[in-house]
Amino acid sequence: MKNVDMQVEGNILTIKVDLSKNYGPSNSGKSFVIATTEGNKTVGSTDCKIGLNVYKKM
Repeated sequence: MKNVDMQVEGNILTIKVDLSKNYGPSNSGKSFVIATTEGNKTVGSTDCKIGLNVYKKM
């Protein structure tokens, strides 16, 4: 994961992303990657999954 902080407290998932970061252009070259889970990831010790991409247009 890049620039994604996830915390689970009880049944609440909190996601933190620093919007000032930039990991360069996406594979398509149409946007800049701000944060990504790089595919689907398990949320803590639950059976839930998350897939997250945060980006901005060039």
